[in-house]
Amino acid sequence: MAEVDSNEQQVLEAFKTLRLKARKLGIKDSTLSKVNSVSKLKKPSRAMFFGAILVCALAIVIGCGVLAFKKEVITARMVAHFIADKILDFELEKETCFFPIPEIVLDIFRPPVDCSICKNVSSVDRVRNISPKEFLDKYAYTARPVVIEDGMSNWTAHKYFSFDFFKKIYSPNSPVMKSRDPQCQFFPYKTNFASLEEVFQMPEKDAKMEGKPWYIGWSNCDSEAANVLRKHYKRPYFLPENSESSKTDWIFMGCPGYGAHLHIDQVGNPSWQAQVKGTKKWTLEPPPECAHHCPPRMETIIHPGEIIVLDTNKWFHQTDILKGELSVTIGSEYD
Repeated sequence: MAEVDSNEQQVLEAFKTLRLKARKLGIKDSTLSKVNSVSKLKKPSRAMFFGAILVCALAIVIGCGVLAFKKEVITARMVAHFIADKILDFELEKETCFFPIPEIVLDIFRPPVDCSICKNVSSVDRVRNISPKEFLDKYAYTARPVVIEDGMSNWTAHKYFSFDFFKKIYSPNSPVMKSRDPQCQFFPYKTNFASLEEVFQMPEKDAKMEGKPWYIGWSNCDSEAANVLRKHYKRPYFLPENSESSKTDWIFMGCPGYGAHLHIDQVGNPSWQAQVKGTKKWTLEPPPECAHHCPPRMETIIHPGEIIVLDTNKWFHQTDILKGELSVTIGSEYD
């Protein structure tokens, strides 16, 4: 076992030397990571896993120690940046992780939320015929959750979006199918699927909700498929004129009784999610630092044709598909 650890250390040292030489030649990490031999190093090893745990533990212990000693507000995130920059010699915000980071670790290092997000909020608002200016003034960037009941007016998505529709719009060589592109995320949730390709290969009875239930999601990074998708939905009418939706669509699909566990996202902006088919219950909880300022829990049911707008970086959220048809949701961030 000691010999294995020694070999791993030699490989990591050799890679560090290679990386420094690449930097001097102007070769970016994103380019270097595409080399097959380098990509193999991305597979989590025991040494890397314990290394990650050690860094996190050091950040928490040092952060707490400094906090107790100086009585200053120093977060674990600040300590992590110090360790990355001064000790490990890399920029934390610009690096691609070589190992998957557990959600609990991401939660520890997220920046604290301004608890004004729940000022005068006791339930999720529901509105219709809202103007872009009214939406901007009250909801767009305030993190106040809202459901736009007529958000999908003039869309044709409900006539077309289905398991078979999505299966047809992706070619076998689509980057979405393999989830190898950094922009192509796949969310298996509680299933055993490793990729969208495996989802589309499931037994027909499962796809028709006559067998094993399932729930999955993915981010669309296929431009050809995006062109097809956008024939059937439009930029939500209520978004401010100067606001743009992300070029990447998120799609979530699954059976009644399933959904996403309670979590908080690590994305850049607020987002909207349109309930194309099926009915989904959303449960919202404030982050722990806002527990004394916000309602402990809010629930709202999103029906077909409705859009929920939510800053998923600030509200913990859980979704549960209610009885009925297959649930299909499409969404995007907006700036």
